Amino acid sequence: MNMETESLQNDFDNAFAGISQVREAFTPALTPREVGAIASVATGIAKVSGLPGVGFDELLAFPGDVLGIAFNVDADEIGVVLLGDYSHLHAGDEVERTGRVMDVAVGDGLLGRVIDPLGRPLDGKGPVASSKRLPVERPAPPIMDRAPVTVPLQTGLIVIDALIPVGRGQRELILGDRQTGKTAIAIDTIFNQRGNNVLCVYCAIGQRASAVAKAVANLREKGAMDYTVVVVAEGNDPPGLAYIAPYAATSIAEYFMEAGRDVLIVYDDLTHHARSYRELSLLLRRPPGREAFPGDIFYIHSRLLERATHLRKELGGGSLTALPIIETEAQDISAYIPTNLISITDGQIYLSPSLFELGVLPAVDVGKSVSRVGGQAQLAAYRAVAGGLKLAYAQFEELETFSKFGARLDADTRKTIEHGRRIRACLKQPEFSPISVPAQITLLLALTAELFDLVPLDRMTEAQQALREAADIPADVRGRLNTAEKLSDEDSRTIIEIARKSLARFQPKLEPKKKP
Repeated sequence: MNMETESLQNDFDNAFAGISQVREAFTPALTPREVGAIASVATGIAKVSGLPGVGFDELLAFPGDVLGIAFNVDADEIGVVLLGDYSHLHAGDEVERTGRVMDVAVGDGLLGRVIDPLGRPLDGKGPVASSKRLPVERPAPPIMDRAPVTVPLQTGLIVIDALIPVGRGQRELILGDRQTGKTAIAIDTIFNQRGNNVLCVYCAIGQRASAVAKAVANLREKGAMDYTVVVVAEGNDPPGLAYIAPYAATSIAEYFMEAGRDVLIVYDDLTHHARSYRELSLLLRRPPGREAFPGDIFYIHSRLLERATHLRKELGGGSLTALPIIETEAQDISAYIPTNLISITDGQIYLSPSLFELGVLPAVDVGKSVSRVGGQAQLAAYRAVAGGLKLAYAQFEELETFSKFGARLDADTRKTIEHGRRIRACLKQPEFSPISVPAQITLLLALTAELFDLVPLDRMTEAQQALREAADIPADVRGRLNTAEKLSDEDSRTIIEIARKSLARFQPKLEPKKKP
């Protein structure tokens, strides 16, 4: 028994000797912490004193796990944009430097998730799985790293794919007054990427929670959330979150682009983004300029949209296509923010309230809309059939306005107007019903061959539906429509013949003339 006690005593002595050796050898490392104090708190911002080593755009930690971004770095104080609920913050509270810039979680684990700009989940599905983070502000790819836009991004909307085409890597602005269907075009485009190997990021900035919930519900219902990330800064969130939201969403999209994937990003909408930045700037006493926006408002949008591009093959060949949305007031596209964005982007899709009220949906004003890049990427089949369509439609709109004055019209003018009305009817398309490329080409060929001109206007929707369902286009012709090959005369004749048979029952039968 004594031997056991002695053995145990030796074990204890050895253990304590080892502990004391380690304790004597350990010298605690002193890590300096730079701590400041809140001088004042206002709506979404804080003024902080101290922190002499802080850098511009550095992340600062406030009590209660609230983060802030150093926005104004002045000699005597720092203006900080707060990124969370600041109701519990008071003057005198401690502020600490983090030594890093604002970043966001990226990776495949974000697909199908709804998150805020800080990467926190909003869909109640638990934490976001991610092993990598990227800064929200990143330099745009240099010119030498970019490749031309050569592949189309099919929206499924015939008016856009035929007349205002968008290419992968392009920036196409969607603008129009409130309630003209801007978001509907973006959501339809996301739906149409199903099966096209394009990932999507939908960034909602300053939207009502109900509007965002409806958009997410539609994406879930159509199965589009499988390849979509939704980044949300709601209207009642602090302005700082609305400000960083599009940058965070772009970093998430860039991760996929740099992995060689094709990505579509929708900013809905940048009007709210500009307003939140104006609010922050005015609160931080930056000088106001035109329409009370600060002088650098152009720069915040240009550095965001310059990140959308098509990378060279050596860098993976990925692309990032941007569809920024902005809201005009009383159709004023010459206001400050719309003109800024029109000059930054590669074209615009303008939605007209008057067309919307007439029930022409999507309400795209073809005359004011333009694509400065997508025509180069458009499929060759479209170029063959849609070339004269825009001109014919423009002539019709002018003649229709003229005919409203009750002038007598000759037969040729009446024919142009009737043909134009059929073009307008074919460009109408209900929400959530994208049209495939072969169906679009068939419709356009039937239009250019004037097969619809004998169809009564009240039966146009029925006739289009019948033509779309005509599935007897030969497989080899259908395959050629999706390639860059030019549409051959033989293929055109085949499709027109199929269209003629499909539309025959909608055209009035001409009664034979009775003999006198």
